[in-house]
Amino acid sequence: MRAPLSWLREYVDLPAGETGRDVQAKLVAAGLEVERVEQLGADLTGPLAVGKVLTIEELEGFRKPIRFCTVDVGTANGTGEPQEIVCGARNFAVGDKVVVALPGAVLPGDFAIAERKTYGRMSRGMICSGDELGMGDDGSHGIIVLPPEAEVGSDAVELLELRDEVLDIAVTPDRGYCLSMRGIARETATAYGLPLRDPALLDVPAPNSYGYPVSVADPAGCDRFTARTVTGLDPEARSPIWLQRRLQKAGMRPVSLAVDVTNYVMLELGQPLHAYDRSRVTGTIGVRRAEPGEKLTTLDGTKRVLDAEDLVITDDTGPIGLAGVMGGANTEIADAAEGGSTEVVIEAAHFDAVSIARTARRHKLSSEASKRFERGVDPQAASAAAQRTVDLLVLLAGGTPEAGVTEFAAPSAPRTIAVRADHPDKVAGVEYGRETVVRRLQEVGCDVYGQDELIVTVPSWRPDLTDPNDLAEEVIRLEGYESLPSTLPKPPAGRGPTARQRLHRRVGRALAGAGYVEALTYPFLGDWALDHLGLEADDPRRLTVRLLNPLSEAEPALRTTLLPGLFAALRRNDSRGEHDLALFETGLVFRPTGEELPAHRLPVDRRPTDEEIASLDAALPHQPRRAAVVLAGARERAGWWGPARPSSWADAVEAGRTVAREAGVELIVRQDQQAPFHPGRCAALLAVVDGEEVLVGNAGELHPRVIKAFGLPERTCAMEIELDRLEKAATGPVEAPRISTFPVATQDVALVVDASVPAGQVEAALRSGAGELLESLRLFDVFTGEQLGEGKKSLAYALRFRAADRTLTADEASAARDAAVAAAVERTGAVLRGA
Repeated sequence: MRAPLSWLREYVDLPAGETGRDVQAKLVAAGLEVERVEQLGADLTGPLAVGKVLTIEELEGFRKPIRFCTVDVGTANGTGEPQEIVCGARNFAVGDKVVVALPGAVLPGDFAIAERKTYGRMSRGMICSGDELGMGDDGSHGIIVLPPEAEVGSDAVELLELRDEVLDIAVTPDRGYCLSMRGIARETATAYGLPLRDPALLDVPAPNSYGYPVSVADPAGCDRFTARTVTGLDPEARSPIWLQRRLQKAGMRPVSLAVDVTNYVMLELGQPLHAYDRSRVTGTIGVRRAEPGEKLTTLDGTKRVLDAEDLVITDDTGPIGLAGVMGGANTEIADAAEGGSTEVVIEAAHFDAVSIARTARRHKLSSEASKRFERGVDPQAASAAAQRTVDLLVLLAGGTPEAGVTEFAAPSAPRTIAVRADHPDKVAGVEYGRETVVRRLQEVGCDVYGQDELIVTVPSWRPDLTDPNDLAEEVIRLEGYESLPSTLPKPPAGRGPTARQRLHRRVGRALAGAGYVEALTYPFLGDWALDHLGLEADDPRRLTVRLLNPLSEAEPALRTTLLPGLFAALRRNDSRGEHDLALFETGLVFRPTGEELPAHRLPVDRRPTDEEIASLDAALPHQPRRAAVVLAGARERAGWWGPARPSSWADAVEAGRTVAREAGVELIVRQDQQAPFHPGRCAALLAVVDGEEVLVGNAGELHPRVIKAFGLPERTCAMEIELDRLEKAATGPVEAPRISTFPVATQDVALVVDASVPAGQVEAALRSGAGELLESLRLFDVFTGEQLGEGKKSLAYALRFRAADRTLTADEASAARDAAVAAAVERTGAVLRGA
């Protein structure tokens, strides 16, 4: 809503030196969102005078029409002689009054006016258009032709009100009354503590039975309808300059007198109106719901098929307007070129906000009227708005108001709210006192009765006030948000991240430290992704939670695995030139059990009970937290140190070990076959939980069919592991490593085993046999060859021994190594190579 300061002063006696910035600060403090203050005419300097065109000479021989004019500007030029001006516009004639910028004037955009020779003639000034003066859209884009009564030589800046300040206010949905000068003036008067001259306080004649006939068939959609008739209008009458300028400053375009008056009254009082050409209306004006399939051509020239929920204005021929949105073209006010309208019927009605909002959205037709109705219009203002429209038409177009006044009003009672006088104190944490609460509520238009328990009658223009908290907000904002004390919340001591949250954070840091980049993906997937993963029909990952209102119909379910999202991120980065990739994500997956209970709506007027919260939790699916990685391209890049090393299944397995170490768990790695991994390059990641081995994840190289289906680089590898199961497998807090100051003793051992024996099984046997002195064990070579025999392989391990309290002797280190070898021989059938 754009509110000119000059217009605002008509309703509130602001201090003489008060600027738009000062008013802005007051309104912002009162809770209105004033986005800016536009300074109209700030870059305009005179002389700017009213001139009368004396002669026009058409100049020939140029590419476009050029006219040489003499214009009488009175004594504004200091000489009284006619001013010679060259002009290319053609929408004025001899005898017209125009706006002349004399030499020395500066127009908006730093456009200086000077005498200069052009088209072979001397031009001493410029005849101005509205655009050149920064007046906004007047619909003509040509030279301004002033009314005949404009005085030659007078100051055009004052005549056209070119200098002003305009407050640009972003009106929130709960402040619909501020879409009018009346509402903004009320807020301004309250902010300054000044009286308000309410423009709606008019003498309105009582309704009678001989007004224009109106029939309202849907009182729920239209609870008030006022109709007035004005006859004898001058079809040639134009909107006066002051009316046009106020519309332009408010952001509207002047059209014709009757339309301009209805727009003006809407801006003034906030009540949308519509004027019908009486000669084009047949019979009774009605209000009803549209019949399915009915059609209406609206004022914008669009033929619309109406919906059964649309509220329409009708006459005996059918629909003539979309109620509260836009009128119909067949009853439009005729302009002067068509002979003009001499009789009009004024409609001032109050429509249901929800109905108007739905109609406007259904037809994609947002209008100034619908914006106001859907936010709430004062129903008591309809009669005053109709009277104000009649008065202006009589004043400006010489019309005669008919004595008939039609008014339909559905029965209604004032809205009241019971609130304790100290309720705003409790909400704000500030002691206002009863007197302050009552005074502030009265300032917004409420009637207040009672002592400790107040009965508040809400004003008709505030449909947003519905409960005690709304009233408390009014008191708080008018007393000033800046007066509220700033207090920091005091959280209870001893609370911090849970063990689950700490593990989640440690895992993220560990993977980032290992060279992975975190990717945050959407938690949605579709059946196509599960098909691309190669999952069997009975795979539990196919059992998903479906969303009622998904963002995309292609992904209507919540994810049961993190991998599809990571695959999409990997493919996107690879397609944009990044080929060496290592991504990870930690997050929830959603695994329904089929035992979820129906969800119940929680109350909003109190805190839910523990039982209600428990029932809501019981309606949720199981949501385990997982971590996953995907790798493609080189894991180690090429350089002077050597060739590149491509990512492999071993890197994916190591990522799983990295995650497990953050939980203090040592993984057991075994060969596995699990979609979406390659059957020969898939590892099962297991952990011991309550003495039993439990599958916590899988790692390996993806199946070629999966890689092709998702468009991934060749040999892409992945890992997914469940953090909640790792947490259960943890034996206690992760301890920091103890660093011994004593030297390490290294022993190497090579064992020959059957090719079918996993290296992890041999490693586990060596660890169990080596005892507490073993610090670390590393497989550094795998060898196969004819000298070992068919079906055999050699595994070479480096064993590091160290004691925390002494230097190990060679005999102690050898004994520990021999014990480790003995355990491996016993458990795996290994043979010490070279023995």
